[in-house]
This record gives sequence, structure tokens and C-alpha cells, in this order.
Amino acid sequence: MYNDCMFCNRPLGANEVLETLPVGRRLAFDSAKGRLWVVCRRCERWNLAPLDERWEAVEACERMFQETRLRVSSENIGLARHSEGLDLVRIGSPLRGEFAAWRYGDQFGRRRRKAFIYGAAGAAVFGTIVVGGMATGILSGAVLGQSGNFVNMWMNGRTRMKVRTPDGRLLKLKNPHILKARIQQVGEGWAVTFKKGRKVEVFEGPEAERVAGLLMTRLNHAGGSKRRVQDAVGQIERHGHPERFLDATVRQLGRGQLGGGKGIISKIEAGTKLALEMALHEERERRALDGQLRGLEIIWREEEEIAAIADDLLLPEGARDRIEVFRADDDPAR
Repeated sequence: MYNDCMFCNRPLGANEVLETLPVGRRLAFDSAKGRLWVVCRRCERWNLAPLDERWEAVEACERMFQETRLRVSSENIGLARHSEGLDLVRIGSPLRGEFAAWRYGDQFGRRRRKAFIYGAAGAAVFGTIVVGGMATGILSGAVLGQSGNFVNMWMNGRTRMKVRTPDGRLLKLKNPHILKARIQQVGEGWAVTFKKGRKVEVFEGPEAERVAGLLMTRLNHAGGSKRRVQDAVGQIERHGHPERFLDATVRQLGRGQLGGGKGIISKIEAGTKLALEMALHEERERRALDGQLRGLEIIWREEEEIAAIADDLLLPEGARDRIEVFRADDDPAR
């Protein structure tokens, strides 16, 4: 199991409660589906545990949840806090809206609170400078008039996102690049494009999904209220599935039906941006699960061949031929 968050690269922390998975301070699990996530307490993103490490841990989480007295539960989702400080989120059979509210509400809410605190702190610092400057006569009216421009120059001059290009270059993106990023249709698929000077950087296929996921966390840096999160969940619900919502939204952006008619992602409605981040995250997780299942199928086929050979070695000579004869006699098609 990885020790750092897949999304913010910060340590996931450790617990001394779960021997089979001593990583993380909040674990979410679904016993029916055999899924287990380590929730990052910094960015609130859910990190899916590798398949070969989750079975015993899921059973242990279920047992621990039942034994913990300090817990709250609805029909579908429960939250328990172990005496050693480990939080357990138990997923039953929730409706998507309820599940999404639990899964994404914390991270968007935390971003919103952080943005509010940083904004208030920045305003306080700026106010102190202005008042102090006016009192001492250091700041002139011209300087005060340009103060907003200074703030914008500082914000726009920072690198806010770094991505690797298909040819291995490290692309450093600033606020103007992020705000003008587009989704465009390319053949049967789609691409994310950034314009830096005269050059247009293009990301297609799986890279487009990866980069779009990073991009949405930057565009949604201010998070969202519970009402806006519910609005985002409702948009996905109306399409029936995150993948269908993602396909429809990307198609509209690519055709210029969203984003101010130019496919500019930052210009779409706030709730839709939150929904787009949710859908990209779940699509990435689904692909990871598909990859694990394909790997298991390959292993199963190899083990099946070995088992068949081993079984034949234990059969008397000619027994396999007799079995095939019996099968042929029982087959009505023959």
C-alpha cells in the first residue's frame, strides 16, 4: 500500500489499530463490493487500496465498525470513530446522491473554508498596509490605485500547475494558461489544450483525462457549499452515471456549446465544474479497477491451466478419454 496520497502527494498518516492496513487515519469500506479507500485528511480525496491488500482489511474494518460504540449511521452509510482515533466510513447500498455527498462534500467544503480564510487574511494584510501607509504618508494615491494590479500581477505570475507533456517536457502553467484551457474534440475522442505564447500544448486519450482531473482541482480551488455539491450530484444523476455525464459534457465543450462558445473550461457554470471533477475522478478509479480485474483474469487463466494439468496427473491412464465419451453421450446436440 502506498503511504502518500495519489492526488496531493502528502503523507496519508498511519494508524496502530488495523494490522492488515496500518496506513491512514480515515478508512472507507464497502464490504459487499470488497472496496477499501484511504481518505487523505489534507485534501479529502479517496485513495483506492490495491486489490490484493484489501480483503482482510475490509473484514477487519467491518468487525471493528460493529464493535465501536461511537458511531452514527443512516440506512446506507455509517461513520464510526475508534478510541485510538481511526475513523471508519462504512458504505452499505447508498443512492448515488447520498454516497457522493459523503465522498465529495468534505473535500469541497474544506477547500471552501480554506479559500475564505486565505481571502480574509489577505484582505486584512492589505488593509493594514493601506492604513499604515496613509498614516505615514508613504503610500500615494497613485500607488493605492495600482494596488489591485500588483495583486493580479503576483497571482498571475505564480506557477499553479505542473504537468509532463507526451514528449517528456515539464510544462509549468500559470493562472492565465489555466483560465484559457479548453476541451476540444479530436476524431472520436477529445483533448485538453493549453496555449503558451504561440505554442498550443495538446493532451489526448488517457493523458487528457489525467490532465483534466488536475486542471479541475485548480479551477475548483474555492470548493463549494453543500447546496452546490448537491447541484453537481444532481447533474450526474440526471445522466444516470458519471461516465455518461462526462461524455455529454465533454461533447458539449468540444462543440462549443459550453465554455462561452469556445470550449473554455473555466467559463462553465460552477456546479458543472464540480460535477466534472467528480466524474473525472470516478472514471479514473473505474479504469484502475478494470485494470486490476484484467490482471486477475490473466492470473486465473494461468492458474486454471496449471490446475487442469495437476488434476490430469492424478487420474488413471485413459480416464480423461472415458470422461469425454460420457460428455458426448450426454450432449443432446450430438
